[in-house]
Amino acid sequence: MTSGPFQLFIYDPVDEDPGPSHGSLTTPRGADAAIIPVPQMQPLLHPGLHSMLSAGATKTNPKVSVPQGACGGGGGGGGPRFVCVAQLLEVSQKLLGRHLFDRLMKMTFYGQFVAGEDQEAIKPLIRHNQAFGVGSILDYSVEEDISQEEAEEKEMDSCTADAERDGSGASKREKQFRVHRGFGDRRDGVTSARTYFYANEAKCDHHMENFLRCIDASGSASDDGFCAIKLTALGRPQFLLQFSEVLTKWRRFFHQIAIQQGQAGLPAMGTKLQVLESMGITTKCDIQSWFTGEMLGVSGTVDLLDWNSLIDSRTQLSRLLLVPNVQTGQLEPLLSHFTEEEDLQMKRMLQRIDVLAKKALEVGVCLMVDAEQTYFQPAISRLTLEMQRKFNTQKPVIFNTYQCYLKDAYDNVSLDVELARREGWCFGAKLVRGAYMTQERERAAEVGYEDPINPTYKATNEMYHRCLSHILEEIKLNSRASVMVASHNEDSVRFTIQRMEELGLHPAEKKVYFGQLLGMCDQISFPLGQAGFPVYKYVPFGPVKDVLPYLCRRALENRGIMKGAQRERQLLRKELKRRVLCGQFLYRPVA
Repeated sequence: MTSGPFQLFIYDPVDEDPGPSHGSLTTPRGADAAIIPVPQMQPLLHPGLHSMLSAGATKTNPKVSVPQGACGGGGGGGGPRFVCVAQLLEVSQKLLGRHLFDRLMKMTFYGQFVAGEDQEAIKPLIRHNQAFGVGSILDYSVEEDISQEEAEEKEMDSCTADAERDGSGASKREKQFRVHRGFGDRRDGVTSARTYFYANEAKCDHHMENFLRCIDASGSASDDGFCAIKLTALGRPQFLLQFSEVLTKWRRFFHQIAIQQGQAGLPAMGTKLQVLESMGITTKCDIQSWFTGEMLGVSGTVDLLDWNSLIDSRTQLSRLLLVPNVQTGQLEPLLSHFTEEEDLQMKRMLQRIDVLAKKALEVGVCLMVDAEQTYFQPAISRLTLEMQRKFNTQKPVIFNTYQCYLKDAYDNVSLDVELARREGWCFGAKLVRGAYMTQERERAAEVGYEDPINPTYKATNEMYHRCLSHILEEIKLNSRASVMVASHNEDSVRFTIQRMEELGLHPAEKKVYFGQLLGMCDQISFPLGQAGFPVYKYVPFGPVKDVLPYLCRRALENRGIMKGAQRERQLLRKELKRRVLCGQFLYRPVA
């Protein structure tokens, strides 16, 4: 690899540094050191950082260190340990009193992971981060603190259709897409993602208003802000569950047809209507309302009505929940009937999503739709794709999230990339490893369907890098695509920078973003920001008493990365020593 005027060195802080030409440099799996030319790189000497960034290639220059294994991928760890942390905080609050407890939390745990209580209180931190080239993804992190029993009751009620309450309609449903009381508390086994439980439509409106405030605040804070939303916060999850099952069955149906006809790809088979006619499938339902008449997509999924039709109050969404029955030659409804209220609840969810997307477009904020459990995800991904068709005509406004611990992650990424290229809209993606591994595996084993998770952590890493490389190559070919590398894994950050250099992707183009949580992996975020890479911190805010569930998860998640703390302390000592010897006690960020 050729060297440029500025280089990013990634080295092992445990070893002495005899110089860039023969020092003890480490990369994944003991490979040769990565010396990556980064244009416009500047020295980084910030007092709060655990690593440094070098300009030039001399022995005396500081270097950025990204310690191996300090920030791994996501994973489980909820259950009893979560309860213990929550109980400890509750007891502390009772012993100290509300005022003293709040002050103590702000000086310690809360102050590390939460930016402040409201949008005004977080402004100093946002400005501070911006000075170092680090943007903010705002998140109002207030969560409902309910018991496991309450969570299970809410989930059972909100995911069970009226037609299933007597048990008659449930027999037709696939096991994966039926609600199960044993997994009703979706918080169990999850430490790195917030969970919403449906209460009523007013509560969903309240969540929408919170998201709108975050979008407004993000838009006023910077010209290229981000905001993240969860679709389970915006409506009754029954619709996501049912729609996911319908999409999965249609995809499986068209895939089977392709295999039977010996087709490598579905487009050669003609329109979807022609395919149905060739299979002898007819119905009294108006199947024209299902399809746009376009060619079959390579994804094998059905083409929905356009976004404006989906949110139209006159559209009866329950009529979209149809599945093919080859035996009877008909399209059949997923359930025997839907109530008028259920139809309205489906429509309101889509209308809330539409309000948020329009607001994001208006104020110039990118809206990231978070991924959730696999029994919701097909619907979430498909609705996000429909939003991208509508709102990503000029630039990526809506970002879909891809969980790379899933076996089908690469298929989903590559299919959506191809669809965006073919239809001419801007592809936007956030890549994560995933937050629901333990829960997903336990549910698949107990309920009885295939485990959707990659078999090993190595396989997940390979999947992440494969998906990322595919998107980076698309960005090289198509400047309208963008990706957020949302990872605390230093190997993935290193891989991204290497691939960007190989493909000639400049950080100033702002097509490749990096994202980490506030209070975590600063040794990655701030050097990237000072080097000119678009990097963002996920910035939670909210009153102390209302963000305790979030803080509990951060406590559990940090248990898994504390093994890297020793090396981070070594980095800090090295930096303090260097400053004393150089007489450079304060650092002014690069403009």
